[in-house]
Amino acid sequence: MGKDKLRKFRENETFRCMVQPSTDQVLNCDHPLKGNWNRDFFGNDNPIVLELGCGKGEYTVDLAMRNPSCNYIGVDIKGARLWKGAGYAEKHGLGNVAFLRTRIEFICSLFAAGEVSEVWVTFADPQIGREKKRLTSPLFMDRYRRFLKPGGIVHLKTDSRYLHEYSKAMALQNNLEILASAIDIYGEDHDRLFESGLMSVCGRDAVEALFEVQTFYESQYLAQGIGITYLSFIADHEGDYVSPVWDEDAWKDENHHFMAPAGVSVKSKFYPEG
Repeated sequence: MGKDKLRKFRENETFRCMVQPSTDQVLNCDHPLKGNWNRDFFGNDNPIVLELGCGKGEYTVDLAMRNPSCNYIGVDIKGARLWKGAGYAEKHGLGNVAFLRTRIEFICSLFAAGEVSEVWVTFADPQIGREKKRLTSPLFMDRYRRFLKPGGIVHLKTDSRYLHEYSKAMALQNNLEILASAIDIYGEDHDRLFESGLMSVCGRDAVEALFEVQTFYESQYLAQGIGITYLSFIADHEGDYVSPVWDEDAWKDENHHFMAPAGVSVKSKFYPEG
């Protein structure tokens, strides 16, 4: 392991906003913050929003700065990536930001029923041919349901048409209420989405962030002319979630993207470059 990565890990230990559960706490579902995030970590009753697979934390940090009336938790297993977002939050005193280092497979071990209002899935691996690992699969939807409030929203922002189409089919198959669906948020779908009043417990600023905030990977995809998709739906469901019946073969090529017009570039208003 490189010296720089070791340095980041050491600094992570000093960040108040960084939560790194032990293996026993995760496996036994007995982390002290489970059910107590509002009271013991944030010190308020504001809605909690998770970003799953947050990487460097660009989205988590930017959303938190736009919406001080909501609490944001970025979740990822890569400590060296989380270091950047956590360091920025620490330096700037962002009290409504936390970063949680854990595998998303164990996420329901760390939050109690009704503790979370919304989930963002941003640029996740589409897991071609591996449905059980896909973050919008029935397996993961059941995990989210365990801690989402009634009416809890799942947002998906991705460059992968495969993941977008699968997730939309999953929502339809399970009679979930789809709030918005678009395959080109910076192009042909922009005005329709922006004017539709997309739903979020954190208000209009969170909606505008959909267009104004880019993750590290998103900026790379846009530079290649790859279109960015968006889907949001309400996770409420009785009984087991089931796998969708959909035309998987039509989207199986991982490089089957929607190609957006060249020159699209949007940067976060807050998050630093580099």
